[in-house]
Amino acid sequence: MKINIAQSEDKKFVQGTDGSNKSLDEVNGSVKVPDNAGFWRTLLAYTGPGVLIAVGYMDPGNWITSIAGGAQFKYSLLSVVLISSLIAMLLQAMSAKLGIVTGKDLAQLTRERTSKGVGIGLWVVAELAIMATDIAEIIGSSIALKLLFNIPLIVGILITTADVLILLLLMKLGFRKIEAIVATLVAVIVMVFAYEVLLAEPSIGGILRGYVPTDAIVSNHSMLYLTLGIVGATVMPHDLYLGSSISQTREIDRSDEKKIAKSIKFSTIDSNIQLFIAFIVNSLLLILGAALFYGTSSSLGRFVDLFNALSNSQIVGAIASPMLSMLFAVALLSSGQSSTITGTLSGQIIMEGFIRLKMPLWAQRLITRLLSVTPVLIFAIYYHGNEAKIENLLTFSQVFLSVALPFAVIPLVMFTSDKKLMGRFANRAWVKYSAWISTIVLVGLNVYLILQTVGLI
Repeated sequence: MKINIAQSEDKKFVQGTDGSNKSLDEVNGSVKVPDNAGFWRTLLAYTGPGVLIAVGYMDPGNWITSIAGGAQFKYSLLSVVLISSLIAMLLQAMSAKLGIVTGKDLAQLTRERTSKGVGIGLWVVAELAIMATDIAEIIGSSIALKLLFNIPLIVGILITTADVLILLLLMKLGFRKIEAIVATLVAVIVMVFAYEVLLAEPSIGGILRGYVPTDAIVSNHSMLYLTLGIVGATVMPHDLYLGSSISQTREIDRSDEKKIAKSIKFSTIDSNIQLFIAFIVNSLLLILGAALFYGTSSSLGRFVDLFNALSNSQIVGAIASPMLSMLFAVALLSSGQSSTITGTLSGQIIMEGFIRLKMPLWAQRLITRLLSVTPVLIFAIYYHGNEAKIENLLTFSQVFLSVALPFAVIPLVMFTSDKKLMGRFANRAWVKYSAWISTIVLVGLNVYLILQTVGLI
């Protein structure tokens, strides 16, 4: 059956089918999938892109907020983690579907459906969002290097710049290798926090009750603020661009609707499985904060505070040990490194999609990384020796991501609801309305968070 999208009034939106202007051209369609295999073998072939998406939902920018939420309100905010994860699953499924059906990523479609001036403006916002995302990842990685190896913070920041060279090598080895490495790093994060939570012996009943929303979340001002922080730090704009691109790394025959539907189905399953793992990690972070730090007077506003607290018996009791602190630093490094890989890929997608910049791949990735590293490096040099000030930059980055989020979410919902663009794969009514409600809630909460942060309310 021939898909009718190619016959739409604007044929340029399916250029990906003829080999031109492909998103992440060097890996686009590079992973073959079996035609007549069983469910599990087919799912295995599609498994991978979801891992790269999931790391954005468990990057260092989420850690402080989640652990602080548990330390202050015990298990009450687990319901917020659950709701945020469900919204993320909805949006990422739409993002993957957009790329699979159209052969274009979100950046390309946004640029093609706007004027040149608006397109450039949206590119600037998206590029700043990438920088803000990378700031959290770079700070997290460099602090982990200092905690583990006593490497000066500035040197650690410079080391993270070299990640782009590692990514270039990995791209030559194949996209599946990148997926496997990121999956390994994610597994390290899961195992570390599962082990630490197990030692902390949390209340199972308290955890289960925590997943049920309560009106205290809205009535308690401090709880509401942390709620906004968790939601704002969970749904990342760069992941929406990334998801619409790497869903195309699997070989797709867009002349056959059945094969498109199959690709959407398995890509969505992969995305949901990996985002469920991200949900587990974020839950573990909050549970760890509740089990170890609830009722204590210790400050947990910085990574180094958490590192020190895990080896302090006066704070966490008999389970305190240097090994727990080291495991925390290892997980932080794994999170930072996995996130920087996906952040660099997102930067390339945005640069190519919005401004159609043609240059060698190594130059594209180097420029993307330097744009992100430079403000962190300047900040680190200016506040040399003052890690608290440097970590404040991480908080600012999360606030900016809140500002940038609507510029990615709104076009995504519009495009995937457009029947002329998506054909029969356009959002069903319940998906469309759920997406718009989620978008309105996200935008509203983020605006409220920004106003609170700048002291206007």
